Amino acid sequence: MTPLELEAVRARLETFAAEMFSGFARADQRRWGERYVRGLLTDGARKSMEPMAARLGVDRQGLQQFLTDAPWSHQLVLAELAWRMDAAIGPAAWVVDDVSFVKDGQESPGVAAQYCGALGKTANCQVAPSVHLVTDAASCPVNWRLFVPEQWDAAAPRTEDRAAVAARRRRCRIPADVGHVPKWQLALDMIDELGSWGLQAPLVVADEGYGQDGAFRLGLTERGIGYVVGVRSDTALLEAGACRSVAPYAGTGRRPVPRYRQRPISARQLVAEGGRRALHTVRWRMGSKGPLRSRFAALRVRPAGVRIRRAYAGGELPVCWLLAEWPPGESEPTKYWLSTLPGDIPLRRLVRMAKIRWRIEHDYRELKTGLGLDHFEGRTWSGWHHHVTLVSVAHAFCTLQRLDPKVLAVA
Repeated sequence: MTPLELEAVRARLETFAAEMFSGFARADQRRWGERYVRGLLTDGARKSMEPMAARLGVDRQGLQQFLTDAPWSHQLVLAELAWRMDAAIGPAAWVVDDVSFVKDGQESPGVAAQYCGALGKTANCQVAPSVHLVTDAASCPVNWRLFVPEQWDAAAPRTEDRAAVAARRRRCRIPADVGHVPKWQLALDMIDELGSWGLQAPLVVADEGYGQDGAFRLGLTERGIGYVVGVRSDTALLEAGACRSVAPYAGTGRRPVPRYRQRPISARQLVAEGGRRALHTVRWRMGSKGPLRSRFAALRVRPAGVRIRRAYAGGELPVCWLLAEWPPGESEPTKYWLSTLPGDIPLRRLVRMAKIRWRIEHDYRELKTGLGLDHFEGRTWSGWHHHVTLVSVAHAFCTLQRLDPKVLAVA
């Protein structure tokens, strides 16, 4: 925002910040919180400590102490934010995603050579899973985790120089109970935390980085949460009509138990067998250049991966949707999803939910280019979590302004 634009909404920002930081015990921390968010909203190429302090006309040391050393709980702020934005947005889904932060050095917490979504290749970066409340009209990130690679976990089996890892963790002030956890488990942990704050997931949507792991899908099912998640084309499936059968008893050994004797086939093969005649053209929303349309096939299937089979050993595999997008001009489908949405759901709604992740790309562009999500230059665990939390608060303020410019004035 320009200085004039920010001054026009200054009173609203102060009211919103007072609500978000109401859990802070000290008044000076509440003031610094509002200043930091104001700094993120102010025009400027960099949203790191020194240029923000200069634009705000405040002491850089005080701003840095608030961010990196003050013992305030980022979870408390995120809980306030989640409650407020859940009511304001009325989310159709919670979207699980992650974002990467390219780094030059090796000292920032969690930095390692790993897949970097920002570059589309392996690079030196940090990776952070997040959960967003989403509708087609608005969205907001309300929980974050910084992924800890194995080389940052002194207790990991493959860690060679444990003393060096321990020293690096101490420099970054990583809590002793924080270690390497798969990203899909971090996502479930965040979903559980949102539940502990009193929020209820209407639906979880994720790309194949999460959806391909059967443990993530099982975790959602165990929690009673429906999902639409991306999967690969080679995902093992059975047709919905597949039935268990019992082999004849040979008279010796254990009696046979019911099991599926059909050979699993891939998602690609199942859709290909239906052919182009099974495709339906669906328009799911308006884009910047007009209606967005493509061709889709939706089939009822039973997931049949090894992890799923083990989880349902001796029982019936669940039936769910396989959704595939096969655009005109393509020789085969380009995207696949599995979903536990009801069997009678209209195809257009199924497609709309699968495609609702587009809002997250909008979020990340604003979070990075406008609000300085990836501008944090500190090297502490708490500092990183404080920064992304305050960026989320700034993003929420912008979202509320877009939804209704008067909403903050009467909150």
